[in-house]
Amino acid sequence: MKGGKSKTESMKPHAKLAVKKGAAKKGSKKAGKDPNKPKRPASAFFVFMEEFRKKFSEENPNNKAVSAVGKAAGHKWKSMSDAEKAPYVAKADKRKVEYEKNMKAYNKKQASGANAAEGDESEKSTSEVNGDDEAGDDDGSEEEEDEE
Repeated sequence: MKGGKSKTESMKPHAKLAVKKGAAKKGSKKAGKDPNKPKRPASAFFVFMEEFRKKFSEENPNNKAVSAVGKAAGHKWKSMSDAEKAPYVAKADKRKVEYEKNMKAYNKKQASGANAAEGDESEKSTSEVNGDDEAGDDDGSEEEEDEE
């Protein structure tokens, strides 16, 4: 090898092309999902799919592929007229109204919870700053237990 790069050096990716592991994680601070938040309602097609899966599994007990069920449902949905889709659209609309009602209640609860949390934090921070023992102690027995 006359002044050339070895195979291992030529195989190494360039620094500009290298993907930095964890770089995306450092910059994005995504909040965790709230388990109490209402789930979004299913669309008319997914309401149809709930019913179609049962029928399809009864008619084709040997076919366990999820993709086959999805493809068959998609073809059937496309071939259906608006009148045939109407009951599924109605169910989806009903679920959407219920979801919106639940979301309003959830948002109210979140707003009231945020206000209460802010009040708690401000009391706590003033007691920590001022060094007040009264605000942090429930019965004041912590220090006495340590001394015994």
